[in-house]
Amino acid sequence: MRRLVALATTGHVGLLGGAFLFQLAGYAPCAMCLWQRWPHAAAIALGIAALAGLPPRAMAALAALAALATAGIGAFHAGVEQGWWPGPASCTGSGAGLSGMSGGDLLSTDIPETLVLCDDIVWRFGLTMAGWNAVLSLALAALWILAATRPQRPQTQGYPRG
Repeated sequence: MRRLVALATTGHVGLLGGAFLFQLAGYAPCAMCLWQRWPHAAAIALGIAALAGLPPRAMAALAALAALATAGIGAFHAGVEQGWWPGPASCTGSGAGLSGMSGGDLLSTDIPETLVLCDDIVWRFGLTMAGWNAVLSLALAALWILAATRPQRPQTQGYPRG
């Protein structure tokens, strides 16, 4: 069970670290990208807690929920990127439009240079980043579920075999 917890925790560290590496490489995250990071951080904390001695089954079950949460956000985000369904108006091109903006808003220079809309695809390798997050997070959720449900081995006393 400890190996599964360590493996799943390491997987979340890899996905979250990869997100930060992409950001360092110049791929600014959108709002939904940032939403996907929080459950990874929670799963990492839960994995560390399980390895530190808190009830491992409970920690693994909670981490599975975190992995499923980020997978769900990633799948929704991938659908928004593909135009399969609308995304939040606050971070897509389908917002309120120009009619809801004042003249001052239209002339404002306060817009960040790295503004990324949630329906823009900034990187793709077969799937988009959000799509890969969904797939890999589902795999991590399966590891967490396996860790939470796997029967524990009985403790051995360390007697020499004869």
